[in-house]
Amino acid sequence: MDLAAIQALAAPHFLDIFGAFHATEDDGCTPGTMVLLSPLEPGFWAHVTAEPEFLDGAPDGLDRWSTRIITTLATHTGGTPHFPFGGPPYAPFIRWAERTGRAWPSPVGMLVHETAGMMISIRGAILLPDRLDLPPPPPDSPCTTCAQPCLTACPVGALGPRPYDVPACHAHLDRAEGAECLTGGCLVRRACPVSQRFGRNPAQTAHHMRYFHK
Repeated sequence: MDLAAIQALAAPHFLDIFGAFHATEDDGCTPGTMVLLSPLEPGFWAHVTAEPEFLDGAPDGLDRWSTRIITTLATHTGGTPHFPFGGPPYAPFIRWAERTGRAWPSPVGMLVHETAGMMISIRGAILLPDRLDLPPPPPDSPCTTCAQPCLTACPVGALGPRPYDVPACHAHLDRAEGAECLTGGCLVRRACPVSQRFGRNPAQTAHHMRYFHK
């Protein structure tokens, strides 16, 4: 089993390899190769919303779909599935994302990925017992050569060079002026040039915003 084989198994489900790293016990798991999975764009949202978990009327369709698909992929690859939901305790997915060498802290604090930008949605991970060959990560974050429009994109200054002001963000979303963020996605995430090239359906972003602003 190698990364190309895992990617081939994941692609029909519109999942892609976010990144991978050689895990040790210091990563909060058994040693092996941790492979993180995220949406394959474009097309992920149209695919997943036609799946049984989105048609049965029960809550948490995206998480239930992720559990079913990634558990099946883990069985086929001889690995163990891990998920960023279902806790507490929660697996340290932010740390794992940075360990891949393909995601970095952005100027506003949230992670930025080499191809997804700030539109990160890690659906789960598979821990394989073997130490797989991994491609070298990019040398630098995309932020190093960016004009960093994310720093000034938030209309209420909740996200910027200072720590994230969560109450100010929610208060803005409660007002009519916040409708664009609530239905189209966080303006800071959307300002990222890498995010703009990713091709994520705005309906998926609105779905995540609804869960964030409950």
